[in-house]
Amino acid sequence: MFKTKSRDKKNSDSKDSSLQNFDYQFITELKSVPVFMTLEENKTYLTGLFEDCSDFVIREFKIEESVKAILFFVDGLVNCELANEAMKSLMILEGREQLIDRIMETTLPVSQIQQTDNYSELLLSILGGDAGLIVEGNNQALLLGIRGASLRSINEPETESVIRGPREGFVENIRTNTSMIRRKLKTPHLKMKNLTIGRESNTCVVVTYLQDIADPNIVEELLKRLDKIDIDAVLESGYLEEFIQDSAFSPFPQVQYTERPDMVAAALLQGRVGIIVDGTPFVLIIPFVFVEIMQASEDYYERFQISTLIRWLRYVFVILSLLTPGLYVAITTFHQDLLPTTLLLSIAAAREAIPFPAVVEALIMEITFEALREAGIRLPKTIGSAVSILGALVVGQAAVQAGIVSAPMVIVVSITGIASFTIPKFNGAIAIRMLRFPIIFAAAFFGLFGIFIMVMFILGHMANLRSFGVPYLSPIGPLSSSDMKDVLIRAPWWKMEKRPTFMPLKDSIRQGDDLSNEISELGGQTGLNIKHTNGGEEDVH
Repeated sequence: MFKTKSRDKKNSDSKDSSLQNFDYQFITELKSVPVFMTLEENKTYLTGLFEDCSDFVIREFKIEESVKAILFFVDGLVNCELANEAMKSLMILEGREQLIDRIMETTLPVSQIQQTDNYSELLLSILGGDAGLIVEGNNQALLLGIRGASLRSINEPETESVIRGPREGFVENIRTNTSMIRRKLKTPHLKMKNLTIGRESNTCVVVTYLQDIADPNIVEELLKRLDKIDIDAVLESGYLEEFIQDSAFSPFPQVQYTERPDMVAAALLQGRVGIIVDGTPFVLIIPFVFVEIMQASEDYYERFQISTLIRWLRYVFVILSLLTPGLYVAITTFHQDLLPTTLLLSIAAAREAIPFPAVVEALIMEITFEALREAGIRLPKTIGSAVSILGALVVGQAAVQAGIVSAPMVIVVSITGIASFTIPKFNGAIAIRMLRFPIIFAAAFFGLFGIFIMVMFILGHMANLRSFGVPYLSPIGPLSSSDMKDVLIRAPWWKMEKRPTFMPLKDSIRQGDDLSNEISELGGQTGLNIKHTNGGEEDVH
């Protein structure tokens, strides 16, 4: 059953059920309006409700030339061939069947059929792509699952591409997305709860989780937060993200989003909860902690040694992305004695003709780089990358030759920009990019002391953050030594017997320990006892 929001409850108790006094303005709470017994009343009601809606179709026909019926749907959302087959099967019905129960059980060639007696559920299904059937003399309507709208094909996500891993990504259809998750987790413990949010959009939202792993308190809290949302429309999952996050003014993301079904499946196996929104390929995942910003799905598909080295590289570059411009400003302004003499003379010579202080240089180059990055995203793909690269080269070289900025500053900003691209989660990279600017200002006013104060402030803020009750710095703060296997390093799968303990879970055991102990003792799956044959003779190695 769909859950709806009331738009106007003021006159709900004084509604007149007669068609003459009915207000045809669409409202989302229509449970008090039943399906009428006479076909003419239903037809008049629907015609008035969808007045001036050219895409709404009402097809009137007869069952065996005696019993009147109507089939109604939104053109473009249903499979017209299946709709024609349904009408054809009714028009040649033998025995002139009229009872809606018998029609549903024996006649219609449709696999998904639902019965309803009110217009609330009926209209939500029709606007979602189903077709409705009403037969004369019945106060029940049938919902026929014959959706057939044109959909984007399943392709590899452009924002989360991998060298090794699945090549499928979510699309804008919610049932296609739920099916992709279901194919990866073939268990009845995978639950999917339907919600409807948005007064005008009536957007279908599915909350998914593994019942035998996820904490029911987190699921209940999420459903409670979603239930409080009362907005005209939900056009993308980002609408819900801003409503349900714990700290509204924090620059750090507290809700993860992804286009990859394998990442959602992996998150559900850790006890997290997914939020699938119709009309968007981005699925939300809660709770979300900071260390997951540095984790990519490919880390778990490659061998653990290379995954660990790449993860170290990411942590080094995230520090560079955050602090490099501020360190350059602080050292060149206040702490020149920290540089070797040769390097200091080189920087001083490069900055000799620059009329601006280092902080102004940094701001000019950082803002220019962000503008080029934004332009590269908004321009058509065929020329976007070329414009951004050529723009950076031309603008940087011209600025140096014109004496507006120094060559070392161009190098610093370039390293910073490259470092920000190594962060796997885009929303985490955005947070680092935003925090870079207050650090630059702190360095300009107070030098290295200002940078230290800002870093302590950021760490203190992160320590106070929560994502659905889970500390944001988990498992580092509070420290959970057993969970450190998947933070700075990526331990091999046979060493990660348990799920993250910082997450409240029903079941923390991920795998058995027999094979893990055997691999640990022998150093792998030994092949010394495999018998080989060589020319009919048996060799044992």
